[in-house]
Amino acid sequence: MHTTARPRCTWSALGAAAVTALVLTACTDDTVRTLPGTAPATTTPSASATADAAGQLRPGGETTDIATGLDAPWSVVRTGDGSDALISERDSAKVLELTAAGTTRDVGTVAGVSHGGEGGLLGLALHDGDLYVYSTADGGNRIQRYDLTGSAGSYRLGGATTIIDGLPANSFHNGGRIAFGPDGMLYASVGDAGEGTDAQDRDSLAGKILRLTPEGGVPGGNPFPGSPVWSLGHRNVQGMGWTADGTMFASEFGQDTWDELNVIEKGKDYGWPEAEGRGGTGKGFVDPVQQWATDDASPSGLAVIDDTVFVANLRGEVVRAIPADAPSTSTEYFAGDFGRIRTVLEGPEGALWFVTNNTDGRGDPIEGDDRIVSVPLADS
Repeated sequence: MHTTARPRCTWSALGAAAVTALVLTACTDDTVRTLPGTAPATTTPSASATADAAGQLRPGGETTDIATGLDAPWSVVRTGDGSDALISERDSAKVLELTAAGTTRDVGTVAGVSHGGEGGLLGLALHDGDLYVYSTADGGNRIQRYDLTGSAGSYRLGGATTIIDGLPANSFHNGGRIAFGPDGMLYASVGDAGEGTDAQDRDSLAGKILRLTPEGGVPGGNPFPGSPVWSLGHRNVQGMGWTADGTMFASEFGQDTWDELNVIEKGKDYGWPEAEGRGGTGKGFVDPVQQWATDDASPSGLAVIDDTVFVANLRGEVVRAIPADAPSTSTEYFAGDFGRIRTVLEGPEGALWFVTNNTDGRGDPIEGDDRIVSVPLADS
């Protein structure tokens, strides 16, 4: 089992502006860790797992490597109905294309990326044929919109337009997830950049989830006039997704006690640094719908598929499945089999894809890491 502790950071900010039988329980030492291969794993549920809710999606078949040999991958977005996808590599600042044939090719390198610690080339999102990119630069974190030229098998990065920059940045707590919501607006998570008190400052963009127009403007309906801030009081959100009815979920790194799953509402305050985990409602904060000990989680990417919330966990080395209509429960899968897991997304033909992160400087990679893995989904 990986034993490297996640750093708890205080650097200053840079810029302004029977189903459960599939649950895997035994974390093995990295010197003997092997991949499940083509045979389904046979395990018993962990003590902390709950029975899958009726109708909840679950991994229901053999795992398949979709891509291998990736260097600190951070975000993956599919470009269409097939298996073609774009991948960000945090430290190389490269955008790769995963082709339908299962190979990868360079699409382009994002210029001006300053990587170090948790910074670098982070989140990707696609909208109206353009590629949106969240990355760390010398002047802070930024979001750029790139023209995406070509087609499947021949994509290239065209011209870039910066839609927001100067976002608080540091070696740690950069946030970095971007996603378009069902309202067509761009949502972006910005970490507290090591200055927790800024998460409570409405005039700071640190420790926030932002809501922007695709052009980078402040859309109508935001809770604070003239501000891109959608919610506040966050430490380091790295996963966002929506259910069919528009409910927004976000996964968040805690500090020493609790990591969180939150339902995000317009203008609400989620408590950091005054509250970590549950217990903040008496102070006017919103409590998480689920919390996990920081040793067991480090929740990063999040995807909602048919109202099941899947969360990738780095330190916990699991994929969690959470019923959206009963989000206080969860079931763990793949514990320790793939090492650190950075993100999850919906794959083609009813599959779940998840992305390992063992080459990011904190894991212990084995041959083939890092990789994108596909597993079929089934109903409970």
